[in-house]
Amino acid sequence: MLPKIYDVQPAVIELEAGDHWWCSCGLSGHQPMCDGEHTGTGMRSKKFTLTERMTVRLCNCKHTKTPPYCDGSHVGLEKV
Repeated sequence: MLPKIYDVQPAVIELEAGDHWWCSCGLSGHQPMCDGEHTGTGMRSKKFTLTERMTVRLCNCKHTKTPPYCDGSHVGLEKV
């Protein structure tokens, strides 16, 4: 069942300014970024743009209400 919970903790990573694509399905082999594994699932990646280099907390449980950013929705979820 999608989205697949990749992890129950956010990915805290530093990203360069520019466009990025967050994995919303949990199938990517390059979490938390999209690698196209969602093809055929009906799900889509989430494009987001940073205006400067910064550290971000990206959702890994895929249940955030504020994609691509972690909003704490992982609390109480289990990785399967």
